[in-house]
Amino acid sequence: MKKIAWIGTGVMGKPMALHLSKAHYQVFAYNRTFEKANMLEPDVTACKSIQECVKDADIIFSIVGYPQDVREIYDEVFQYASKGTILVDMTTSSPALAKELYKEAKSLGLHMLDAPVTGGDVGAINATLSIMVGGDENIFEQVKPMFELLGKRITYMGNPGNGQHAKLANQIVIAGNIAGVAEALTYASSKGLNLEKALSVFSGGSAQSWQADKNGPKMVVQDYQPGFFIKHYLKDLRLAIGESGELTLDMLHQVTAIYEKLVELGFSESGTQAIIEYYKLNQD
Repeated sequence: MKKIAWIGTGVMGKPMALHLSKAHYQVFAYNRTFEKANMLEPDVTACKSIQECVKDADIIFSIVGYPQDVREIYDEVFQYASKGTILVDMTTSSPALAKELYKEAKSLGLHMLDAPVTGGDVGAINATLSIMVGGDENIFEQVKPMFELLGKRITYMGNPGNGQHAKLANQIVIAGNIAGVAEALTYASSKGLNLEKALSVFSGGSAQSWQADKNGPKMVVQDYQPGFFIKHYLKDLRLAIGESGELTLDMLHQVTAIYEKLVELGFSESGTQAIIEYYKLNQD
């Protein structure tokens, strides 16, 4: 039986680690807040240190918050992982960092994949995530059966860092979609339309999208519980801007500015659907 080390048991990481445990893998989990890892007992063995978690692991997964967290984690993982271990970072992080970690891992006799995900907490809970992967294809093929326990669409994107580039492109698509839904609801509301009926129109035609179906109803009832934190999405958008160079990506910049304003207003811990509050603010 393969031993899996899982680092990061937050909104996304918790259900993902449990899916692997339910598939009869031996899973050891670490979280900076030990209580969060301990909540997975007895299905998963909670560890109090990265060293304890990754010792003798065959595969090490991580899904944390920010690129700096990824860097700090792998500074430790590189010290304690056994040669030949496969490392899989599923955090949405910097493509440049992913390439850097790949090279460091290789120099130590380790194998590294960048494999960010999309689908939010619902996708993590239901194992319907989309996973995009960069790194060596032969290593990807070894991990693919585990990816298939976590998601429904598994896509090998090629070179190290390409998984991260694909995820940032995905986040740009979401930016247009979620802002479009918020603007449409704002317009519909201003004209006195029934918003539930308006959403049913969107869902029944060419305006249909995951954001309209899942986050639209939450916008209507002001349910801002996070499936994906604004603070983490803003991180993703800023990464995309940083990687875009001289490309003209006006919508990306505009939506980033909206979320920056929402963070200033105290919505950093809210779900991304709280974007509707920006439009409400600007109607008052």
